[in-house]
Amino acid sequence: MTTPAATDERTWTIREVAEEFGVTHRTVRHYEDLGLITPERRGTTRVYHRRDRTRLNLILRGKRLGFPLEEIRTIIDLYDRPRGKASQLEYVLGQIETRRTDLEQRRRDLEDALAELSEFERRCREDLNRLG
Repeated sequence: MTTPAATDERTWTIREVAEEFGVTHRTVRHYEDLGLITPERRGTTRVYHRRDRTRLNLILRGKRLGFPLEEIRTIIDLYDRPRGKASQLEYVLGQIETRRTDLEQRRRDLEDALAELSEFERRCREDLNRLG
């Protein structure tokens, strides 16, 4: 029978972590090289704890949302500071607004480019019809 303490001490290998999060071993090692995760080392073996998995999950979520790694580092590191979760959430809210503004501008730029492309296509078809 597993006790709660034994569950908290569960560890994972790099293979297990990579498979769980759908990333390569190289990606996991890259985040380790950047100091974003810090698995325990037992000789040449990396041993990942719950904290590492949580941090990796936050890194990958941040990447999906388009945050640069340095912003992700700041967000993750804020959790370890005295105000912990509150300062982390305040910072993240500011970053979300900045990211949203950037994405909305990109969407407008894409919509403009698509409209321009459609207009160019329409003109090309008209010209082709006149020639044929």
